[in-house]
Amino acid sequence: MKDESNGINNSVDRRSFMKKSLATAGTATVGAAVLTNASSLFAKGEGPEERSGRLTKGDAAILRFLAAAEILETDLWQQYNELGGIQDNEVPGGSGSPAYTAAISQLDTDMAQYIHDNTEDELTHEVFINAFLASKGADTVNLDQFRTLPSSKASGAQQIGRLTNLTQLAVDTSWWTRYRSRTGNPDLGDTFPQAIPTLAVGQHTAIPRTDADLTDSNFLQAIANTAGFHFGTIEQGGTRLYPQLAQRVTDVEVLRVVLSIGPTEAMHFQTWQDKAGNAMALTAVDPVTGVSVTFPDLNSPPFGGEDFQTNLIMPEPTAFLSRQLPACSIVRPTKSQGAAMGALKFLTAMGLFTGQSPAFFQLMADLAEDADEAKRGGH
Repeated sequence: MKDESNGINNSVDRRSFMKKSLATAGTATVGAAVLTNASSLFAKGEGPEERSGRLTKGDAAILRFLAAAEILETDLWQQYNELGGIQDNEVPGGSGSPAYTAAISQLDTDMAQYIHDNTEDELTHEVFINAFLASKGADTVNLDQFRTLPSSKASGAQQIGRLTNLTQLAVDTSWWTRYRSRTGNPDLGDTFPQAIPTLAVGQHTAIPRTDADLTDSNFLQAIANTAGFHFGTIEQGGTRLYPQLAQRVTDVEVLRVVLSIGPTEAMHFQTWQDKAGNAMALTAVDPVTGVSVTFPDLNSPPFGGEDFQTNLIMPEPTAFLSRQLPACSIVRPTKSQGAAMGALKFLTAMGLFTGQSPAFFQLMADLAEDADEAKRGGH
C-alpha cells in the first residue's frame, strides 16, 4: 500500500482529466438513457480544466467528487449483492451464493433485502449526480478505465472488472465507539477505540474469494461478520461526507441535491449499525493468509458499557462546536476542511483500492483536491 498511498499524499498535476460520460460497467443502460451523446477524454499531466457549465467551479468539483465516491460505493455494493443480496432487474448481475447469504442472514433475516436496497440507492446516486452535472453543462465522472481488479471466483459472482477490492480489508470500527461516546468528538481532536480490534489490522476478506471459503462454517461466519461491520464503516463515511461538503456549496439547488442525498446515507448507516451488533462472537483464522480475527461479545468485559453497547444505534449526545456548549446528538465529524481528501485517505487505508493503478490514485486525489478547494460563493 505504500506506493498507492503516495499517490494521494503527493501533489498532482492540474488538470489531469476531463470526463463527460455517464456509462459505467454497472449502470451502462441507465447512463446511456440519460446521455446519448456522451464522450470521454483522459489526458495525463496538464490538460484542460473540467467544464463547470452553469455551476460555480467549486460546486461542480464537489459534485464530481461525490459522483466518483458513489461510483466506488456502487461497485463494492454490487459485489456484496451478487453474492449475498437479491438479484433482480433493479440490481442486475450475479446469481447469489446460498451459503454466504445464509451466513449474512445470521445478522438479520432481512439482510439480503437490505443489501439489495443499499446497492440500488448508491446506483441511483451516481447516475443522478452525473446527470445533474450534465444538465448544467458540466463535465461528469467515468471510472470505467480503472475497472481492472478481479472479481471473486466464488459461484454467484460476475466475472467482470472491479474498481474496489473486498478481499484484503483492514476495517476501521472506531465509528462504533465514536457514536456512543458522550464526551468525544473527532472535530475537537478526540480519538476512539476499535470495537473489533483484530479487524482493524491485517487483511480480511468480506466476501468468499472462492468456493473453498464456504467449506468451514466458522470462517464463513467470520467473513459475514466482517461484511456486517464493513457495511457500517462505509456508510458512516457517506453520512459525514455530505454535510461536510454541503458547507462549501454555493448554489441553492446544488445544496438541495447534497442535503437530499446525504440523509439516505445516514439511514443506511443506522441500519448497518443495528445489524453489526448481531454479529456472532467467534474467533477464526483465514486458511489462506493465516490472519486471525476475533469478534467479541461487545456487551461483556473487557468491552461492555455504553461505549460498546450493541442496542445503542442512535447517536448519543456529545460535545459539538465547543465543550462550553451543551451536549448535542449529531453526525460526527462535520468539520469541512480537508473532508474530501480525508474520505479518500480513509477508503485507501482500509485496503479498498488494493491493486489499483497510480493513475487511479492520481485521478481520485485530483477530484478530492478540487472539492476541498471549493468555497461558498466561489466561482
